[in-house]
Amino acid sequence: MENIPKDLMVLFDHDRPGRVGLPEAVFSQGKPLAALVGLLEQFQRGRGRSVLFTRLAPEIFAALPEELQKGYDYDPISQTAFGEKLPPRQGPFRAAVVSAGTSDSPVAREAARTLEYLGHGHSLFEDSGVAALWRIAGYLEQINDHDVIIVVAGLDAALASVLGGLTPKPVIAVPTSVGYGLARHGESALASMLLSCSPGVTVVNIDNGYGAACAAARLLNLLSSWRAKLSPADL
Repeated sequence: MENIPKDLMVLFDHDRPGRVGLPEAVFSQGKPLAALVGLLEQFQRGRGRSVLFTRLAPEIFAALPEELQKGYDYDPISQTAFGEKLPPRQGPFRAAVVSAGTSDSPVAREAARTLEYLGHGHSLFEDSGVAALWRIAGYLEQINDHDVIIVVAGLDAALASVLGGLTPKPVIAVPTSVGYGLARHGESALASMLLSCSPGVTVVNIDNGYGAACAAARLLNLLSSWRAKLSPADL
């Protein structure tokens, strides 16, 4: 990592995929530009190694050398970047990402982009909040065709409870920092999800679309592992 000053050295956990089935990612927010440039130079397209960069703000990406920008698939809404995706996962298992409103899109798309990077099939259902129940009702059959569901919502975060009562699939809820006043930057949404009367809803931290996608990936990996152990007659 000769491009990174010694006092900004980043030590990667290269054994993580073997331990937990998930690679390490780079949380870009707060890192000095010099450190980010050094890291991005190593993992750009064509280098044979891939890392997901999260919270990479548009103004930071715009400040990068133009040739370095060309080496990445960058999405300014989710603020994620990767040079190359991991190989597609084998098997039919997929995740649904469902967001309450378009204001939740950055977090929902962070989850979707993480799943894309990890090679997991997924679908994104946006603007499905409970203020108009016909929206989620219209998507419900398609959502239930997936094996795990990520629900992203701010304000009162009621979507997590509603969907948790309409599907038998595992639900991973992500509170967002969207909302006025008493929303308290997502604390009210977090409390609402934690207090859900729908049993079995799992909750991650505020705005943590990446963490929700990793939780979903663990479940999808487990399903794939279970399926691989079955004989053809059991399938």
